[in-house]
Amino acid sequence: MRICFSYHFLLSFILILSGGVEVLGQTISGTVFDAETKKQIQGVRVICEQENNAVTTNQNGFFIYTSKSKFPLEFVFFQYGYDVLRVNIEIQKDTLISVYLKPVGYELDPVEVTGAEDQNFSITRLNPVEGTAIYAGKKNEVVVLDKMDVNKATNNSRQVYAKIAGLNIWESDGAGLQLGIGGRGLSPNRTSNFNTRQNGYDISADALGYPESYYTPATEFLDRIEVVRGASSLQYGTQFGGVVNFVMKQGTKLKPFEITFRQSLGSFALVNSSITVGGTKKRFNYFAGFQYKQGEGWRNNAGFNQKNGFVSLSFKVREHILLNADYTHMSYLAQQPGGLTDAMFRQDPKQSIRNRNWFNVNWNLFSFSANINLSSKSQLNIRNFGLLADRKSVGFLGSITRIDPGGNRDLIIGQFHNIGSETRFLHRYALGKNIGVFLSGIRVYAGQTINQQGQSDSLSNANFSFNHADDLEGSDYTFPSRNMALFSENIFYISQNFTITPGVRLEYINTKSKGYYKQIATDLAGNIIFEQNINSQTERERWVFLSGIGLAYKTKNAGEVYGNISQNYRAINFSDLQISNPNYKVDPSISDEYGYTTDAGWRGNWKRKLTYDVSVFYINYKNRIGEVLESDPQTLQVYRYRTNVGNSYNMGVESFVETDLLKWWNDSLKNSWTIFVNYSFIDSRYLKSSNAAVSGKYVELVPRQTLRTGTSFKSKFISATLQYSYTAEQYSDATNATYSPNAVSGIVPAYWVWDFSMSLNYKRWRLESGVNNMMNQMYFTRRATAYPGPGILPADGRNFYVALQVKI
Repeated sequence: MRICFSYHFLLSFILILSGGVEVLGQTISGTVFDAETKKQIQGVRVICEQENNAVTTNQNGFFIYTSKSKFPLEFVFFQYGYDVLRVNIEIQKDTLISVYLKPVGYELDPVEVTGAEDQNFSITRLNPVEGTAIYAGKKNEVVVLDKMDVNKATNNSRQVYAKIAGLNIWESDGAGLQLGIGGRGLSPNRTSNFNTRQNGYDISADALGYPESYYTPATEFLDRIEVVRGASSLQYGTQFGGVVNFVMKQGTKLKPFEITFRQSLGSFALVNSSITVGGTKKRFNYFAGFQYKQGEGWRNNAGFNQKNGFVSLSFKVREHILLNADYTHMSYLAQQPGGLTDAMFRQDPKQSIRNRNWFNVNWNLFSFSANINLSSKSQLNIRNFGLLADRKSVGFLGSITRIDPGGNRDLIIGQFHNIGSETRFLHRYALGKNIGVFLSGIRVYAGQTINQQGQSDSLSNANFSFNHADDLEGSDYTFPSRNMALFSENIFYISQNFTITPGVRLEYINTKSKGYYKQIATDLAGNIIFEQNINSQTERERWVFLSGIGLAYKTKNAGEVYGNISQNYRAINFSDLQISNPNYKVDPSISDEYGYTTDAGWRGNWKRKLTYDVSVFYINYKNRIGEVLESDPQTLQVYRYRTNVGNSYNMGVESFVETDLLKWWNDSLKNSWTIFVNYSFIDSRYLKSSNAAVSGKYVELVPRQTLRTGTSFKSKFISATLQYSYTAEQYSDATNATYSPNAVSGIVPAYWVWDFSMSLNYKRWRLESGVNNMMNQMYFTRRATAYPGPGILPADGRNFYVALQVKI
């Protein structure tokens, strides 16, 4: 970045006259150049953050911005093909500047806010190159949290992800302790079909053997959420779903110290308190936040408390070397009210017949990264990360059709110890009259999961101690995993508007299991007549090669046509194999899944008035793992059986459109009134299966239609959003059962919900309030086989919240 200031008012005045602009206040004018070619750049958006207004450079790269505000002002310079640049102007008179934008791939700091083509819309898109990652030709969205009216105290996912097309959202956790989203017909279970990351590093329990996310970052600490679909498998892993990357806030760069207090109160005794501090002092930037949250929950026996802390330190050793260290701690204790049968749900969704079930999570994440600009064209990112965590659940696992008889409870403990490193190298080079961008990387990862199941006491409190730790009644397994991956992608700029991006990934996966499970036989009176420990040890080693290619073509009026196809792969989860659960069993010969994803679409932004992304997709899923209904021949108990159900496909349409109605009337208005529509249609069926009851059936957990739409009004002092969400009915198992006595399978009926949120802003103060599920709809999104069920898990009814924020 290079910026040159001039105070020659006469020259500025002449330039202003030549541009034919009437000056009504202090002006900032200048020319924007390409940092390499030194040529002027036409069409650059120059956005003033504080005034929420923008101008565009002309054919000579020249712009003029007139302001009556007090300085300093922060400006964002945005143009496709260049890194986004932020500039703070502190001159208190008419100013002429020269700005030099770096072509994609030069930005040192990988967590700068990007995709800022229009600040009126709360959803944007990633540039073709961000830091040391390539997104050219890939379906992606960026959710900008500060631009949204949402219930941040409960991480309300229905609001946060309202503008991401094709998502199925589980809403059985009203407190926002866990996130459950699935895209394009993939299971939302703890977001396990996405590669979940925070600031670019893994946060799930075990990326290979147990890719479930028990930790969800506090929305109050988030800057933005990046969602990249299935083609991200070449850079981030093999997942069909893609990647969700939570980008945390950084300390303000305008002053050395800033502190923000937030206090939220809500229905059902919800109390949420948070504090964040941050700032920049010379080469040092820091941010730290702590959140405490507690509540009683909408249902009986649903109380919880949570602690969440995050610290990030950045130090710029030199202009071309940036070091960063992160630490995250999250822990919570929640009582599990259990599931309901269909009849119980119709009678009273708030009831609970489980008062001895508890869940506890303790999560610790570590990260250290280095971003190095080796030259003006080459960039290196080294990211090291680790996880020390555990999850514990204790309670009665029996069918929800049975009353808890008392006695010893089942206790399951999972411990996760992971460490990994990922190194990325990005290089820009000349390719005839155009340029190319080359990315290569290597990932090394080692994880170890310990899973234990036995009996705990017969009390009702949250006790997570085994009665017989040396000889567990259930199972005791260790699951080591090793992973190494090499990946590479390259953007070929065939012309200024057309790019081709091929890529490959070579993955080595080694997963093992070692331990025992206990086999117990009883007589009709429940007395043990046979007991034996069954030892087992397995190892699976495989090499996986993935390839893909993406295309992108820029059309007129800032539009882009894109498409890609990419292979995908998903390893089995060893940690599920030996859980003893009367409602759920796993095929011991279950094997990995594989296939490919492809999509094509048209996206863009038109004159700050309209943003859109309409696409079609197809997922070919082979050896798909699913669940079918079986019955125990002795007890006749119906249970879900997890196995390789067969081959399937997911295909559909995803569309998102948002427009600012006021900008159509008067483009210079600073207020905005936006309307958005997010609609998706998905058809997903089993093509081939060894199970005759499955062939031709709909894939489970796939609502055929989802619609989320809403409107927002924003001015300098007030902001308000009204949102409507509709999700069509879906099946919960591969046989498309409409009902089961224990409620673990059956239809999940269609539902719709209204939400309203608003905020008032005055100087350093901000007041937020709203009501979720305004019409008090009684619905559910999930039928669980085990914790926190089994059975139907109702979503929360009508609830209110209010939050007060002060920034100093």
